[in-house]
Amino acid sequence: MMQKQHLESEHLETERALEILQKANDDDAVYKTAGSILVKSTKVTLVSELQEKKELANTRLMVLTKQETRIKENLKEAETKIREMLRGSNTPPGQQKTDTPK
Repeated sequence: MMQKQHLESEHLETERALEILQKANDDDAVYKTAGSILVKSTKVTLVSELQEKKELANTRLMVLTKQETRIKENLKEAETKIREMLRGSNTPPGQQKTDTPK
């Protein structure tokens, strides 16, 4: 879930950067971060990089969402099995649990 939250915030940040970059003129000076420094780049290059980053984040979010769903389903199945086992162990000794009504 933490990975998912991190990706969601990264996705929003990338969208905001793309919006701002789209408003800039093609001949405006633009920079990107490379570690702790800024490197001059072109608007076209940065738009392309940000769109690729956004697509990658979307793909990773979908994968994490599917994994989360699968894990929740597995947990529900395990919980159901445990409850059934606990119900089965609650029958008094000497009495057998039967599935057929008397």
